[in-house]
Amino acid sequence: MDITDDTRAWLAQNMPRTLRAIANLPDLTGVRMAMNMHLDLKMLTLVEGLAARGAELFITTCNPTTVRNEVADAMRACGAEVQAWKDMPEADWQAAIKAGVEWGPTHLCEMGSDYTHHLMTSGATLPSVKAGLEATGSGLNRLQGKLPPWPIFNWDEVPIKEGLHNRHMVGLTTWQAFFGRTLLSLHEKRVLVVGYGTVGQGLAASARAYGGQVMVAEIDPGRSLQAAYDGWLTGSVAELAPLADVIVTGTGAHHVVPMSVIETLKDNCFLLNSGHRIDEIDILALSAHRHDDIIPMVTRYTLPSGKSVQLFAGGAMANLTAGEGDSLNAFDVTLALMAEGIGHIVGAGEQAKPGVHLLPQHVWERACPPPGA
Repeated sequence: MDITDDTRAWLAQNMPRTLRAIANLPDLTGVRMAMNMHLDLKMLTLVEGLAARGAELFITTCNPTTVRNEVADAMRACGAEVQAWKDMPEADWQAAIKAGVEWGPTHLCEMGSDYTHHLMTSGATLPSVKAGLEATGSGLNRLQGKLPPWPIFNWDEVPIKEGLHNRHMVGLTTWQAFFGRTLLSLHEKRVLVVGYGTVGQGLAASARAYGGQVMVAEIDPGRSLQAAYDGWLTGSVAELAPLADVIVTGTGAHHVVPMSVIETLKDNCFLLNSGHRIDEIDILALSAHRHDDIIPMVTRYTLPSGKSVQLFAGGAMANLTAGEGDSLNAFDVTLALMAEGIGHIVGAGEQAKPGVHLLPQHVWERACPPPGA
């Protein structure tokens, strides 16, 4: 789609919290912010707003499958340096992350900690970063024991992200993308949700609302007990996967559906992922088997047993790869929160001690009031 002035007006009309948060940002002249994020249409409002406040921006993606090239072009047009395009190869993506580090950022705004992880594992000279912002649990998990000498503010676990975006919107939009691309519903289908964090909770609740018969696999005993109390059949992935017609992951972890489990699945079972990582399903092992793209976003793999499995959206984040992700009005809260977090890391957050800190309540609650408040 072309991004026109009418498009921008539509975004502004439906994202008033974000516009208010941007308007409250300080002068960002002198701020060099390296960002890695999903380059979908909703992010454009924030990037153009940051550029208008004087920030210099280096942008790459956190997931090559979710890039919209017209959005990347629009970001370049407002002055950002953007090294990202749809389905860019892994080597080019890693080169872009390295380039962002070498660009000399003063601040990092990340979804997946790609810049920070590169810095802490490559032996590169640490730039003069004052503070960072991280949006995902998987990104924070990558940094355990490898923390940089600046503060990182975690906004994944604040209530209005964890409880609204993670819990409600990811599951809803995952199933919307699945329905739209496959022309199937979940009626009469047994759905296995792998992981019962807030994303998994939303996936399970939405699956039931759409007619699915839900099971949950969760390795954490407390969350597994919570899933049982919520009424789901619980067990391990190995136990429950052979019963499923559809399996969806939402853990942010590596190979939670391994090839040893895939070999036990029903014929034509669907596999899809809603977590941040593209390797929650063992796609590399699966790709060694004969496969055909049967419709857009659905690939059928034939196993040695003669059974087939169907991979949705290449195993990438389903709601943003095969769909458009959150609704504008819901993402308005998330993006306003992100803008408030940026305001913090270019201000008082710079004075925090090195380490990971939860974004303070007095910062995130500014995104809460109704649009007209």
